[in-house]
Amino acid sequence: MFSKILNKLKSILGKKTVTKTAKPKNVTKSTKTNKSKKVSKTSKTSKTSKTPKSKKQEVKLLLESFTSLPGIGAKSAKAFYEAGFKSTNQITSATEEELLAVPGVGINLVKKLKDYSS
Repeated sequence: MFSKILNKLKSILGKKTVTKTAKPKNVTKSTKTNKSKKVSKTSKTSKTSKTPKSKKQEVKLLLESFTSLPGIGAKSAKAFYEAGFKSTNQITSATEEELLAVPGVGINLVKKLKDYSS
């Protein structure tokens, strides 16, 4: 199909040569091998892309659960996740010192979380 398009382009441009049809055949052979390579590449990337998507979805759900706690917004939720908290129970049961060690968390947020857990 590619060779037909190439021949039409050549005829439009005024270069009607039939002897150069051997080159497009080689091109079509290489595109066939490239297609098989592309398929294998896409199948490999689809396998690897499924893992990060599910991981991203898990992180997104975790961050959403963090925002259900009082005083925690998107930025604070991300900070808690990056600090190593993996559940809302870990956040509510953490000591004041552990919570204050998280960047962006202040004493007012710690008080809200302690009142919530009580």
